[in-house]
Amino acid sequence: SEETVKKLSKLIKDFPFPVRHIWHEDKGWRKNAILNRAAAAASSDYLIFIDGDCILHKHFIKEHINHRKPGTVLTGRRVYLSPAATSLILQSEDFRKVYSLPVVLRLLYDRYADQSSAHLENALYLGNMFLRKFINRKDRGVLGSNFSLYRNDLIRINGFDEQYTAPYVGEDTDLEYRLRLAGMQVKTLKHLAIQYHLFHQRQEKNTLNEEIFKKTKSEGRYYAEKGINQYLASGS
Repeated sequence: SEETVKKLSKLIKDFPFPVRHIWHEDKGWRKNAILNRAAAAASSDYLIFIDGDCILHKHFIKEHINHRKPGTVLTGRRVYLSPAATSLILQSEDFRKVYSLPVVLRLLYDRYADQSSAHLENALYLGNMFLRKFINRKDRGVLGSNFSLYRNDLIRINGFDEQYTAPYVGEDTDLEYRLRLAGMQVKTLKHLAIQYHLFHQRQEKNTLNEEIFKKTKSEGRYYAEKGINQYLASGS
């Protein structure tokens, strides 16, 4: 909304680096469209994708940048915060509180009391490569809130497919399938690129998304039918 744009414009002025805010009118779930527009407008040759409901570990950006490689998609993992822990952080208005003792104790309690917090093991930051490889022997898929790649690699598959107009599948599963089909590799940054996901009610999965994805796979198509190419000429 216009109100949100005004608030963000004020916040952006306080950042120590230039920020370009790309937005569109709220007409329902159109995440893939705004991601394409943002990627088209980006001036960097490397892109890191996150969600607004996630708090980033202090080394998050560094790890994505340090491990970047053409033809490779990097994907990290996240900790799911409980409603109570999320409330503590939001009330403090300081996202660094995710590391505070009250929040940590709350997460541990909620994990074993009612499992409202999950994947706490993902919070473990492991700088030792050998230990990390020993733990991360399982193949990991792309997580829509935590992945990065070269801009040209995204353009090669025509970005995100805007046929998806509801959450799930379109922003990660479909993207990963098409990236792999185009010959790209997926590398995990578990225990390196860490996120903390603030609790919110989840939307129901849309069966239409499954049908769109099924069609894409049956056609063996890696180039999005409706993708980023429509924004590249204008750069937005």
